[in-house]
Amino acid sequence: MTLRKAPYIFVGQVDLNVQNLERSLTFYQNVIGFQVLEQTNNKAVLTADGKTPLLVIEQPDDVIPKQPRTTGLFHFALLLPKRADLANVLKHLITIQYPIGASDHIVSEALYLNDPDGNGIEIYTDRPASTWTWQDGKVSMATEQLNAENLLQEAGDAEFKVLPAGTLMGHIHLHVSELEKTAEYYHEGLGFDIVNDTYPQALFVSTGGYHHHIGLNTWNGIGASTPPVNSVGLISFKLIFPNEEARKIVLEQLEKIGAFVQEENGIIISKDPSGNQIQLSV
Repeated sequence: MTLRKAPYIFVGQVDLNVQNLERSLTFYQNVIGFQVLEQTNNKAVLTADGKTPLLVIEQPDDVIPKQPRTTGLFHFALLLPKRADLANVLKHLITIQYPIGASDHIVSEALYLNDPDGNGIEIYTDRPASTWTWQDGKVSMATEQLNAENLLQEAGDAEFKVLPAGTLMGHIHLHVSELEKTAEYYHEGLGFDIVNDTYPQALFVSTGGYHHHIGLNTWNGIGASTPPVNSVGLISFKLIFPNEEARKIVLEQLEKIGAFVQEENGIIISKDPSGNQIQLSV
């Protein structure tokens, strides 16, 4: 499935606060396989292809640890081009003995881990879209045990060093404080389709018939508070629109439902009802 094609809206970049930039850079380069695109004393832009920013990590001067039971990042998810790529990552993580989880979601196979600050990461590959099961606009997903032995059969002999150049930011999964206003914001405001609502206290939304571009859950508790801006965790994520007209339509929809929207230094910012910040980009 082509994610980077009109008229789809997709996640392009995720920005995170971390406590120690050098420690995080070591992790994201050596464990995940990112390359550094740009770097300053307190910020680094990370890429898989040497030109496209996927993840930005920043160390605020007054940074505080990740706050429990708050809204924000559950995980960001890196989509690899091929199943063999996921096999190579799994082999690498086993070799360096990094703690991971793993799941088979029917539509995809996924590995899960945390960075040194507890920011959640998913690394996954999709099964062919032709194998996904849809009924009444909803896609079937589940959380089952990953067949790691079968996956590892596709791993190559070479040592894993960097993410494949075709790696994308496949989706983002967020903690939110409630689901009713959240569904209104993402569906009626941003224009995403609700494609799965079978998981307890969770919704999954997408455009273009993808299994999900954004996951939303209240697993940190209904009424969870928004963390301080200097807390470890999500700063913002970027949604990429196919053109200015598509963004204009969404801005009108957001205004209609009374959502937060403002422009800062030429960047259009919105916030969902739980305070998760989104850059609306073309």
